[in-house]
Amino acid sequence: MHSTSVVSSLNPFSSNPRSSRNPVALSADRSVSPSRLRPADLLRISDQGAQDVLDGRFAHLLPGGWPTAERWSTRLHADDDVDVWLISWVPGSATELHDHAGSLGALTVLSGALAEYRWGGTELKYRTLEAGDQASFPLGWVHDVVQAPGTASGPDQPTLSVHAYSPPLSAMSFYEVTDHGSLRRTRTELTDVPEGLTA
Repeated sequence: MHSTSVVSSLNPFSSNPRSSRNPVALSADRSVSPSRLRPADLLRISDQGAQDVLDGRFAHLLPGGWPTAERWSTRLHADDDVDVWLISWVPGSATELHDHAGSLGALTVLSGALAEYRWGGTELKYRTLEAGDQASFPLGWVHDVVQAPGTASGPDQPTLSVHAYSPPLSAMSFYEVTDHGSLRRTRTELTDVPEGLTA
C-alpha cells in the first residue's frame, strides 16, 4: 500500500466515524451475516479498489506485461474484515462452479467483460458484466466466471476485475450440475486465494 489513506479508503470501518456501532447492534448483525460489512459496502470497496488501480496506486504490484496464457492475481488489501484482489482473466480460463463458503463477495470490472454462469435453483443463468459493471455475491451464491468471448482490448490485454471478500476467504466449495438438473458439491478446499487461483 502506498499510504494509510489508501488502506482506509478500502475499508469503510477503518476511518469512518460512524463505524463505532452499538455493540448490541453489531452482535445482532453477526447473527444473520458472517461479516459486519454488507454487500453495499463490498461493492463500494471493490469500486474504490478499481479506481485506485486505474489511478496507479497499485502500479508497484502489477506485472511488467500482463500474462496472457493464464489468469493472474494480486492482493491489494487485507485486514480482519475484508480481502481485496485484482484478478486478470484470459480466454478459456474458467473458475468452475463454486461458492465462497462463509464469505460475502463483490466485484467491479475494470476492463473487458466477464461472463457469469450462476446456479438459479434449477438451471444455470447467464449474464455479462462489462467494464464499470458490479455484482455482489451473498452466501450460497454458486457461479462460474470466465472472460466473455471477444471482449479483451487486444491479445495482450486480459479482462481485469477487483474482488472484495468479507470475511476474508478461508474456503471454497466446487459443484457440478447433475443429469437430473440438480447441483452436487464435488469438493471443498481450504484457501485464502480467490476464484480457483493458486498461491
